[in-house]
Amino acid sequence: MADFYVYLISSLPMLYFGAKPPFAFERFLALCAGLIPEDDIELLKGLPGAVASGFSYDGRQLTLKDWFIFETTLRNELVKIRAARKKADAARYIKGEGSLEPWITHLALAAHRNPSLLEGERALDEERWRYLDGLALGHYFDLDLLIVYAQKLLILERWERVRTQDKSKLLEETMMTSSKSR
Repeated sequence: MADFYVYLISSLPMLYFGAKPPFAFERFLALCAGLIPEDDIELLKGLPGAVASGFSYDGRQLTLKDWFIFETTLRNELVKIRAARKKADAARYIKGEGSLEPWITHLALAAHRNPSLLEGERALDEERWRYLDGLALGHYFDLDLLIVYAQKLLILERWERVRTQDKSKLLEETMMTSSKSR
């Protein structure tokens, strides 16, 4: 398969945090088809849900490895904070190995302390976005940039689902849950 990274990447629209995604992740994969090697497309297809499922990466692709270390560390820090609040053993829920970056601990704490759950999640995703920007530095027309683009697109899709959620249904579900817990 041909390697047309320059053509593909230059044809992709810019992504901005908080903006509507220009297209779905599946459409992004379709745009990649035929322009980059099949192995790279398979790698991109595996991105959604890979960290959540406890994905451990072998290190073949350094940008992806750095992303998974960051994401795993962030999630593990959130687990520790939430477990401490509930007086539960965090070790049961820790996934994989992360890094020992103190700034990630502070990031998780700041998001957890936010009185609005939605704003806390937004703050976490803004930091994810910034971290991805850092991973993209020095990469212009290669797989590394496509990985960053794909992850950003997934973040935008997640927030689009939040924005378009049926508000009345969400409120009804919340009220039913709170009335059952009384």
